[in-house]
Amino acid sequence: MLEGSGSLRVLIADDERMIANTLALILTSSGFEARAVYSGEGAIETAGEMKPDVLICDVILGGISGIEVAIRISELQPACKVVLLSGQAATTDLLERAEAEGHRFDILAKPIHPKALLDHLARLK
Repeated sequence: MLEGSGSLRVLIADDERMIANTLALILTSSGFEARAVYSGEGAIETAGEMKPDVLICDVILGGISGIEVAIRISELQPACKVVLLSGQAATTDLLERAEAEGHRFDILAKPIHPKALLDHLARLK
């Protein structure tokens, strides 16, 4: 378990339920308060209730994009750090547009090894 990780609330948004649930299980067993949701709209709604410290979000979601979710949650919860996950090269254009609008997010490639994710979260503190 990471030192002090229990104080971080992590919201995971991925439309692939197995990925979202697996990440939530890994983070919960590592001492984080983690919740999985399966849509961008669900992430925005849950963020209002949960007030996450970190959002882990797939870039390509059904409905609104993960980048739009990240922007909206960053506006609602300015202290929330954002980690985007992507298994697709097409996300580069979406990220460039977000950066042009003044938003900068970390992005990690899927699939991600649990230790790599935990190490990245530890660096966000």
